[in-house]
This record gives sequence, structure tokens and C-alpha cells, in this order.
Amino acid sequence: MIDLRPLLEEDSERLFRWRREPEVDRWMSDLPAASLDQHRFWFDEFRADPDRRGWIITDDAEPAGFLTLTGVAGRHRRASWGWYIGEPAARGRGAGRAAQALGLDLAFDEIGLEKVSAEVLADNDVALKAQAAAGFRREGYLREHVIKDGVRRDVVLLGILADEWRARREPLRRSLSVAHLIAA
Repeated sequence: MIDLRPLLEEDSERLFRWRREPEVDRWMSDLPAASLDQHRFWFDEFRADPDRRGWIITDDAEPAGFLTLTGVAGRHRRASWGWYIGEPAARGRGAGRAAQALGLDLAFDEIGLEKVSAEVLADNDVALKAQAAAGFRREGYLREHVIKDGVRRDVVLLGILADEWRARREPLRRSLSVAHLIAA
């Protein structure tokens, strides 16, 4: 079963390893930390920042990925999110889609946000399809917005509103294998 658990100190080195995985890094617009010390500094800042929240995606209680919300403390009740599956064995089995459903429940029902947005590299078809399946809508397109491996890349802006998620939540949950989700 897929679940989200709070980020713990013991997750720091795991996130460092995951972020350096070629299949994770290829879809990220920023570079991974150059060293474990730089990563630990980022990790400590992330955990201390009231504007950012992070969860470990678990698959049968084993760490599988990372989900973040940034901007949660703002007065506009919106945040940006990102997620990835870091464990190669967990990829391609629906863990990401299930984690999205759990993450949107957290964002809208527990944190009280009214909008979640995302920036996705334009050629990341898997992420674009997964987020569209959850109800994200395309809100914009940024040409040559990031530099990745020395090449300028386009970014798609996506967003979902709380009422849109609530309208899609149950049909989406039914379409996911029951074994993928912890009962909400």
C-alpha cells in the first residue's frame, strides 16, 4: 500500500542518493547537491522552513519517493508541489499516482490550500499524463525556461483547484487499485 509519512532526519542520506539517480535527475530542473554536506545543509533548511513541507512516499511501509509542497505559509492559500519515485523497483507500478491522490488530500483537506501548482519539463510525458489524470490543468508554457545538461528546456505550468480535486477524488480513487492506497 502507498502512504505518505513525515520527513525524518534519517531520510537525509536517502534523499541525497535518490536525487542523484539518473532517472530522477533527468526530470528535475535544478541540480542535485554536489556533496553530502551541501545536501545536509539543504535538508536542514527545508525541514526548518515553515513555508515548505515534505513527505516520504512509502510502498508497503518501505521508502519509495519524495513529495513536497512549497509556499504553504502564504496568504493566498496556494502552493507548488513536486514529487518523484526514487526507488527504481517502485517505478511504473502506480505508486506516483497513488501518492498524488494522498498528497492532494493533504494539501486541500489538512493544510487548507485552495490551489496546487506544478512546473513540469515539457518533454516529461509520464509526469504530464499522471498529473492530468489527477485533474491538473495546463495553465501556461514557459519557453526555454530552464537549463538542463547545457540545453534550454521548456516548462509546462499546471494547476488544480480544491473544488476540482474534490470532484475528481472519488472517481480517481476508484480507478486506482485499492491495494495502492491507505484508506483515507
